[in-house]
This record gives sequence, structure tokens and C-alpha cells, in this order.
Amino acid sequence: MSFPLLTATAVVPAVGAIATAAVPAARRTAAKWLALLFSLATLALAVAVLVRFDPDGDRYQLTESHSWIADFGVRYELGVDGIAVSLIALTALLMPFIILAGWHDADPLETKSSRWRPTQGFFALILAVEAMVIISFEATDVFLFYIFFEAMLIPMYFLIGGFGDRAHAGSDEHATAQRSYAAVKFLLYNLAGGLIMLAAVIGLYVVAGNFSLQEIAQARADGSLDMATNTERLLFLGFFFAFAVKAPLWPLHTWLPNAMGEATAPIAVLITAVVDKVGTFAMLRFCLQLFPEASKWATPVIVVLALVSIVYGALLAVGQRDIKRLVAYASISHFGFIVLGIFAMTSQGQSGATLYMVNHGLSTAALMLVAGFLISRRGSRLIADYGGVQKVAPVLAGTFLVGGLATLSLPGLAPFVSEFLVLVGAFARYPVAGVVATLGIVLAALYTLVLYQRTMTGPVKPELAKMPDLRVRELAVVAPLIALLIGLGVYPKPVADLVNPAVEHTMSDVQKTDPEPEVEAAK
Repeated sequence: MSFPLLTATAVVPAVGAIATAAVPAARRTAAKWLALLFSLATLALAVAVLVRFDPDGDRYQLTESHSWIADFGVRYELGVDGIAVSLIALTALLMPFIILAGWHDADPLETKSSRWRPTQGFFALILAVEAMVIISFEATDVFLFYIFFEAMLIPMYFLIGGFGDRAHAGSDEHATAQRSYAAVKFLLYNLAGGLIMLAAVIGLYVVAGNFSLQEIAQARADGSLDMATNTERLLFLGFFFAFAVKAPLWPLHTWLPNAMGEATAPIAVLITAVVDKVGTFAMLRFCLQLFPEASKWATPVIVVLALVSIVYGALLAVGQRDIKRLVAYASISHFGFIVLGIFAMTSQGQSGATLYMVNHGLSTAALMLVAGFLISRRGSRLIADYGGVQKVAPVLAGTFLVGGLATLSLPGLAPFVSEFLVLVGAFARYPVAGVVATLGIVLAALYTLVLYQRTMTGPVKPELAKMPDLRVRELAVVAPLIALLIGLGVYPKPVADLVNPAVEHTMSDVQKTDPEPEVEAAK
């Protein structure tokens, strides 16, 4: 038997979570280093997956399949395509930076309600989330996917509610109440989506007789499994609803600003750059592949919802006074672009959406982590409490600017390529949608540049006069992300070559081809 590489990428962080949690309470520093070591080991395995994956080979590679619950046709089946490989690499890459950025976020506090902050538990929960996200990207059994799609909510609930942001206006009791509210709202929204999906998973089993993604998709393709139109549409809606909550797509988005605002900056990155990508990934892997006709049927409504997300998220970002909530609403706008690219049903749109998932993870991580370093120095999330930072902390201001410019998709930085492809794909099939979506670009420039102007330029506020610049640990977090944003902005070909064959398979699933360009004949 060949080495189960995919299983190892999920098992290593899971073992790391257990080992970190078991470190004695007095040895907090040892727990931090242990968690970092396991995250690096997972990154090494993710690189091995990336090296062994052949973009021009079979659709699903490095496959593993074992009987699990035989009576119900449930199997332990794993396999990755180019889209999954790119997102596994993103997840494994971001985890060491998240751990380093949150190095002191779980240290004990002196306030009464937050005196007990188990450092070991904080880092163990981060590794547990990593394990569950990775296996969600790998699972090709629908039931196996569902289990980890739901299970990741538990550690995320404790990370949001138990280890909230210290820079909170008001009393400590008020801060605790706000964190609890955000954590419960996150859990309830996602559990509601998961329960509806569970009904759809059961319905799929009744119709297909098994949970294997590949077997069901093959049966749909060769005609041996013919779903009734209404049945397929209901099953599609059950899956899509859960993924739209996780994504998050308007109007199911309202949990995200609360969760990102109350969580620490590294956990906010974990939410939007890692966990939320499971929702958009699952739209590609499960909705389009299992329910191609229903996907085409629902496309007009989903495109409208995506456009509302783009414009609504950007407009609310413009009006925010809280730095972290501004990034949260900007992310809602960006997820609208991703969903638009997926359901534009063009190869450019879906390639752009997949690249957007990777690039948004990098750009949001860079911006939010630098914002977290800034907030930890001042002790406030309010934009009005800042000004003139670039004069006292030029490196911090410079990295904040690059992260912001990446968020607005400046040419030369990685998100520009993905946003451009999404817009090209949308214009090709839905010209009006493409025009409306461009409004999001204008608004992104507005909220990003206004944020930078109000926090970094102008006279130095007295409270910021002695603000230190980025330290070595913080530079070690930010510098690689900035380098990747520039590198993939200048040369995106390695990621594009990885995902394009998978996109071709998805286009084949829904039996769509790119529209022919309308070129006026030469006279």
C-alpha cells in the first residue's frame, strides 16, 4: 500500500492539536512552539501533495478508499483535484503565520472575567480547525465531507467566544457578552445551514443509493442515475444554502462582521481566509458536479445575490468606523466576486474564482494581521483613534498599504489577476452583471484609501508618538505574505496551470462552453 499522503496532511495537525492540549499548563511557551512545529510539518506534507499532483493527470489523484459504514454505503474516500490542492496549500501555508501572529493572544490576562485563558487550548483549537478544513478539501464521500464541514464549527465557536479581541471598547463584562453573542450567532447560522444540508445529504442517498461523489457524478453523466427535476432542484438548494452561509453570501452573511470583529486578528484570518473557503470550494465540487441542471436553473438568482454581496459589502465597508469590521465587509464583497465567477459558467470566471480564493486568503491575511499588530499597540479598533502612524512606524504603515492595495486589486498584486478573470468571465455571459460588479472595484479603492489616509497619514496623535514599528516576529509573519502577493501578481501561471484542468472538468459537468466572442466581420 502506498503512503496515505492525504490522510497524513489531516492527521498531523489533529495529532498536533492533541499533543499541544496535553502540554502542562505552566509550559505555555512549549505549547506554542509545539503547535508551530506541527503546522510546519503539515505545510511540508502539503508541499509533498503539490509536488506529486499532476495537473494533466486524472481528475482526482492520490486517492484513498476504505469501507467505513458499509450498511449505509459510507466510505472513507479522499481525492484531490487542482482546486483542492491549491486550497490545501493555502491553508497549510497560512497556519504558521496565524500561530506566529497570535503568539501572545492567549496569554493570561489580569481582568476578572478573562483571567483563565488556556494558552494550550488556543493553539490546539487552531490545529484542530486546520485538520478539519484540510480533510473537507480532500473528501470525495459526501457523508464524510458533511461530518467535517459541521465539526469545524465546534473549535471555531470556542476560538471566537473564548479568545476574543482585547481591544474592545467598554467594560470587560460588555466585551465578554459581545464575544459570546458573536460566537453563538456564528454557530447558529452555520448549524442551520448544516441541518438543511443534512436533509439534502439523506435525500441524495435515497436517490443515489450511496455517498460517493465520483460514483454519483459518473452515474449522472452516463444516464444511469436520472433525478427528477424537482428532486434535483430541492437537493441543490439544500447543499447550496449551507455553502452560502459558510461563504458567506448575502443575505446569509450577518454572522461574519460580528465574528471577525470580536475574534483576535489571527482568528479573524482563520475565519475568512481558511474556513469560509470551504463554502465556495464546495459549490464547485458538489453543487455543480452533483446537480448540473439545477445549478444552471438557479444561476440567474445566484448571480443577482452575488452582485448584491459585491456592492452591499463594499458600501458598508466605506461607512465603517471599526478597522476589523471594515475588513469583514470587504470580504463579503470579495466573496460575491468568487460566487459570481463560479456561476458565470465560463472557464475564465471559474478559473478567476479559484484564483480569487487563494489570492483573497493571502491579501486578507496580510491586511488583517498588520491591522492586528496596529490594534494591539493602540488598544483600539476605531479608525478615529489613529493618525500619522507612517511617521512613527513606517514599516508597519508600508505593509498595511500593500495589504490594502492588494485588497483593492491593484495591478501587479495577486488579486488583480483573479478579479480581472472573474469580470471577463461575467462579461462574456452576463454583460450587465459584469458592469454592476465593476462598481465593487471603485468602492474598494474608496474604502481602502480612506482607511489608509485616516490611520496612517496626517499629524501624529499624542497616544501614538511612541508606537514601535514591526518587530522581528511580526516581520516574519508579514514579509512572506507580501512577497507572495507580489510574486503571484507578476507571475500567476503556476497556480493557473494547477486549477485550469479542474475548471475544464467542472465546465464539462454542467455541459457549458465559453460564449463565442461577438466580433463584427471585417468589411
